[in-house]
Amino acid sequence: MSAIEIGAASDVAATSGGADEISRRLESLPASSYVWRLVILLSLGGCFEIYDLFFTGYIAPGLNRSGLLTTTTQAFFGFSGIGAFVAATFAGLFVGTFFLGFLADRFGRRAIFTFALLGYSAASVIMACQTSSEGLLLWRFIAGIGIGVEIITIDAYITELVPSWMRGRAFAVNQCVMFIAVPLVAFLSWWLVPLQPYGVDGWRWVVLIGAAGSMVIWVLRLYVPESPLWLARHGRTDEALKILARLEAAAGPAAARPKPVTNKTPARAPAAVGFAELFRPPYLSLVVLFMVFNFCQAFGFYGFANWVPTLLVEKGITVTKSLQYSFIVAFAYPIAPLLAASFADRLERKWIICGACVAIIAFGAAFSQFTAPALLILSGVLLTAANMTMSYAYHAYQTEVFPTAIRARASGLVYSMSRVSAMFSGFIVAYMLRVGGVNGVFGLITSAMILVIIAIATFGPNVRGKPLDA
Repeated sequence: MSAIEIGAASDVAATSGGADEISRRLESLPASSYVWRLVILLSLGGCFEIYDLFFTGYIAPGLNRSGLLTTTTQAFFGFSGIGAFVAATFAGLFVGTFFLGFLADRFGRRAIFTFALLGYSAASVIMACQTSSEGLLLWRFIAGIGIGVEIITIDAYITELVPSWMRGRAFAVNQCVMFIAVPLVAFLSWWLVPLQPYGVDGWRWVVLIGAAGSMVIWVLRLYVPESPLWLARHGRTDEALKILARLEAAAGPAAARPKPVTNKTPARAPAAVGFAELFRPPYLSLVVLFMVFNFCQAFGFYGFANWVPTLLVEKGITVTKSLQYSFIVAFAYPIAPLLAASFADRLERKWIICGACVAIIAFGAAFSQFTAPALLILSGVLLTAANMTMSYAYHAYQTEVFPTAIRARASGLVYSMSRVSAMFSGFIVAYMLRVGGVNGVFGLITSAMILVIIAIATFGPNVRGKPLDA
């Protein structure tokens, strides 16, 4: 049984008929400027999430210079080092994805999209005012909770607004727009971290600028409707149909795509699915697969992304130069998924992920060996591009395999494993950096990517071209 067929079996009994029809009509939508505008608006909201997440690595040299944290610690779980700051970020992300993923399923994608962003922005402002390592780590943890909720909400939101035949491109564009924040935060860090404008540490300015910019979310939310599938699954069919009619009208005279033909009759299931049910058939195999995947992939992504400036410093490059190189590398974050849009819907997600992992291994090995600036930057750009290709593919993959009624909760559960591994990766990377240098760090990343390839290639379901909940 495919992942999508599994999804059809879990829909809420009272509303499954109407929701199934809405799913089929969504699947037949042609591309329109309105649908793409919604994807971009959601992605602009996600820009602040990425900004907040990625300054973790870029302000690390500033935290060290200010005396709040050290690069490495003698104890493995040293709470005075940068590894602890990374761990606090991902501990919060774990709480947000594992325990609070149900919020978007219960209260709707639109409401949680708005309030999660405002919550973590407020926590970031308070964090920027801290003068002790304990206060810094506490408020970083609280901000991480909001980021975790926001990430899975945006993924579920886009999955339910876009038909399957263009979903890969939608997530590629989503990642492109969101990750524009990375070169921005890299530039601001390169410029501000070595300085103390008006007597205030540069890293504090970097944090405050992102929090101030996030206020634009109050404008963005006015133009984004609720997910029609979510509304239908919660008995609000009239509202869902109005939004669907708006989506169809926006397509204008464009020819609708043929509606998918399904011979399956959705089975009736309990209206509520809790965490316990996710660890039983028919969901168990999917949950285990994606938990293993997320636990391993985070070492490849965050093991490099959160440590680029620090890794460059360890290779003998000054703090200012390392931030300059990191700024150049950061341009790969928005550009890579845009290029990947050319093949995003032509290949199965699982093979895109596996291919990206092979590239991560190859370019990571190159980065660990090169010392010449041009070669370091080139290998860093290619490694980042591979990471971003993997990222857009799995963000789509792990939401579309689960049904609408539990999409945010299930994807939050499996995604939380990446937060666990990223949390411990802060300590593990710091330890490997101390005992094995940059080569030791990339040996760790290589091992994790090999496990990802084995798991996804062997057990990953095919999803290309399959509608949601049908």
